[in-house]
Order: sequence, then C-alpha cells, then structure tokens
Amino acid sequence: MKKLISSLMIGFMAVALAACGSNEESQKSKADDQAKSTQNSQDQEKQMKAMQKKLDKQKVDDKKTVAVVNGKKISGSDYNSLLSTAQMQYQQTGQDPTTADAAKQIKKQTLDSLVGQILLLEEADKKGYKASEQEINKQLDESKKQYKSDQQFDAALKKAGLNMSGFKSEIADNIKAEKYIKKEVPQDKVTNEEIKSYYDQYAAQQKQSKQKTPKLEDVKSQIKTMLEQQKQQEKLGQQVEKLKKHADVELKI
Repeated sequence: MKKLISSLMIGFMAVALAACGSNEESQKSKADDQAKSTQNSQDQEKQMKAMQKKLDKQKVDDKKTVAVVNGKKISGSDYNSLLSTAQMQYQQTGQDPTTADAAKQIKKQTLDSLVGQILLLEEADKKGYKASEQEINKQLDESKKQYKSDQQFDAALKKAGLNMSGFKSEIADNIKAEKYIKKEVPQDKVTNEEIKSYYDQYAAQQKQSKQKTPKLEDVKSQIKTMLEQQKQQEKLGQQVEKLKKHADVELKI
C-alpha cells in the first residue's frame, strides 16, 4: 500500500557564539561565527544535494516493469516509492545507502518486499479475507485527519498518483493483508530472557562508547515491541519464501 508521506524538512543549527573580551572583538567574533554558520549550512546543503543525486541514480523509470508476479506487473513507480523509504531507513541508522553493497541489498529488499506483498495478498484473497466498507471508511477518515483540508488531502493523493477509488482499493488490500497476517502468521511471544539478553548487549555497546545506559525498566517496553516486530518480519519472510515455491516470479531489473 502506498503511503502518503509529507516531506521532511531538515534544519541545521549553528554552534553558540563564544564570549569575547571587548565589544569590538565580540562584534567581530559574531560576524565570523555567522559567516562560518552560513558556510557550514551551504556545505551541508551541497552534501545533501550530492547524496540525493546518488540516491536518485538507484531509481528506475516510473513506467518500467520491475517484476511480474503470477502475471501481475510491478511498476517502477511502486519500486521507487518503496526504495526511497528503504534508503531513508538506512540513513536513519547511520549507514550510507549509496555504497555498492548497500545499494545491492536495498534493491533486493525492495523487490522482495514488493513481491511478498502481492503473494500475501493473493493468499489472503484465496482464503476469503475481506474488508468491509465500514473498515475501509474508518481508515480513510484516519488518513484524512493528517491533513488540514480536503483540498490538501486530494493534492496528496494526486501527488501519490492515486484517486479516491484507487486509494480505497489499496486500503481494502491493506486490511485484508493485515487480517491474513494476524490469523495465518501470528506474532510470536517475546520472553523476558530475550529482552534481558538484548538489553545486556545494548548496555555493553553503550558502555564501550562511554554513553549512559537507561535502566532496563525504562526501555523494556520498547525492546519488547522491537523484538516482536523482528520475529514477525522473520515469519513473514519465511511465509513468502514458501509462497514463492508455488509462484511464477520474474524479476526485470
């Protein structure tokens, strides 16, 4: 399901001005710091533009067919949308998504995810999972709440290459897939031992980097949620691999 994501604006703040002896020196220092701040901002902007050019090179033509799954074509536009999300996730974890190894891995993950979505949805349809009009409208209303007006919402739909009918169809697909996953690929429980083991590894890393480690009680809930998501992803991956054995999957890139 396509996501309507607003642009994230990143700002850069300058370092605080250092105190100086005389008023004249202070004025000069301020001017120097402002000049450095401006230069730093310009340098950061150049770096971001250079990075974006590298990221854009990983994209394909929006109209290109990147894969065919049981006769269903996956478009370049869907690939590019998910690719951008994967690239951003890499950057958020401090990794460079433009290296050769990272680009190869991101490409594989993006294709695997798109293929998996189709196979899981097909399986959900086969097993009779449905989305009611009430469920669809409820999610539609939740999506609309993110925007100040219907005009802004319509503009976001248009930017994503969707109309209302197409968006509701994708909501329905998402609901069916969620129902299928919840029933057919249930989430495994995370034990206290697993949480403690993860926390101990995290604490060791924090100690090594000489950073303060929060108490287990303060982060236990977050660790539990993260481990549950990891387990769910692993099970989904295993399920998709099973479905691939009986599917006709042709990658075009």
